[in-house]
Amino acid sequence: MRYAIIADIHGNLEAFQTVLADIKTQNVQQVACLGDVVGYNANPKECLDIVRAMNIPVVKGNHDEYCSSEDHLEGFNPHAAEAVIWTRNQLTTEDRQWLRDLKYSRMVGNFTIVHSTLDAPERWGYVFDKLAAAASFPYQNTQLCFFGHTHVPVAFMRDTTVRGGTYSKFKMDPARKYFVNVGAVGQPRDNNPKSGYVVYDTDAGTVELRRLDYDIATTQAKIRAAGLPERLAERLEFGR
Repeated sequence: MRYAIIADIHGNLEAFQTVLADIKTQNVQQVACLGDVVGYNANPKECLDIVRAMNIPVVKGNHDEYCSSEDHLEGFNPHAAEAVIWTRNQLTTEDRQWLRDLKYSRMVGNFTIVHSTLDAPERWGYVFDKLAAAASFPYQNTQLCFFGHTHVPVAFMRDTTVRGGTYSKFKMDPARKYFVNVGAVGQPRDNNPKSGYVVYDTDAGTVELRRLDYDIATTQAKIRAAGLPERLAERLEFGR
């Protein structure tokens, strides 16, 4: 079976539509979403409507949580806080409830999905290195777990030790466990502005990262027209 694994859409409709069009070419039978459907960009409602209509497995991201609550945003990055407040006003009461009801992690087929970490998914920890990845492996009950949150595609594997690095496509070793970041659909942060997602082939045991050009200029124009921080528009063309 072939799965498409998407994460961190962040209200970027142009990137999301580009990814969905590519998924249709990949002989994929199921899509799963690792959260942060909303936040940062100018089409949170439209992206959320699409995800809800797809009726796919979804886990909660930190922006899904913030944008569906009324919590104060002390300690928040000012740009992110402004985007959260703006996004809250774009969502219906039903949208917010749907986001609140999402689980922090779940099983899909023979693998696990989570937005941040498995050891404390509700704390929104970032996994950039082997030490941070090592904390999740004891809680991983499947050979493979996909995560997002950092917007940086990287794969960690554990046998006797934990190793990690960037990837484009790899075949899994049955003797190892894998903790794999699928990158971001809507706001890449690995200095590559192309939208990213993963295709997982259970029969072949392969994980493939796909990167796609999308209409960044239109997304930027929408961000500016919405009155969102200029920084959110600028960063898209640099992928950071």
